[in-house]
Amino acid sequence: MSVPALAQMGKLTGERRYFDDGVKQVVQFAQRMFVKDRGLFMHGWVQGMEVHPEFHWARANGWALMTLVELLDVLPEDHQGRAAVLELLRAHVRGLAQRQSGSGFWHQLLDREDSYLETSATAIYAYSMARAINRGWIDPLAYGPAALLAWNAVSSKVNAQGQVEGTCVGTGMGFEPAFYYHRPTNVFAAHGYGPVMLAGAELLELMKKHRLEINDSAVQLYRLR
Repeated sequence: MSVPALAQMGKLTGERRYFDDGVKQVVQFAQRMFVKDRGLFMHGWVQGMEVHPEFHWARANGWALMTLVELLDVLPEDHQGRAAVLELLRAHVRGLAQRQSGSGFWHQLLDREDSYLETSATAIYAYSMARAINRGWIDPLAYGPAALLAWNAVSSKVNAQGQVEGTCVGTGMGFEPAFYYHRPTNVFAAHGYGPVMLAGAELLELMKKHRLEINDSAVQLYRLR
């Protein structure tokens, strides 16, 4: 979660050491916590443990995905670490897209479909995928429909008072699944509001740059020429 701040310091000052540190942190986190065969991040890592529980908490994966997007947004094109960060982003998006529910939401634990559907992570994924499409980093035909479906799901959770429903409260690392299953949701959980606004703004940009077509009842997205 500190990496976007480092990225912005690099942009503000022009000093590459901030970009270098941001990339270093991303690479080292991924070495420990990104499960390549699933395309997902574990929630946490404890250095003193030999066994590392692989609970794929949705919002932790959201912070990771948003970090990659925010870093790439300002990382110089000629930075030696850019290719690795971009590759990680694409692998993560691929893993997440495979686990989106039919409703458009993602589950609280991404690989456990009996865990509840969670709003803030879904909003973060919608924002991050849409931004990555808008920047040309991922394929709009492959991932545009997932971003649109996610936004439709998220928008259904904004109630008449403008409150965001279905957002998990702040959550530390757990070592058994019940911890995540029973974390409450609350309209006062601030984690939902920023991502919803970011997702809405980025989806608007997506719709300006692409056209929708229906092919055999399937939504498909094409970049405008």
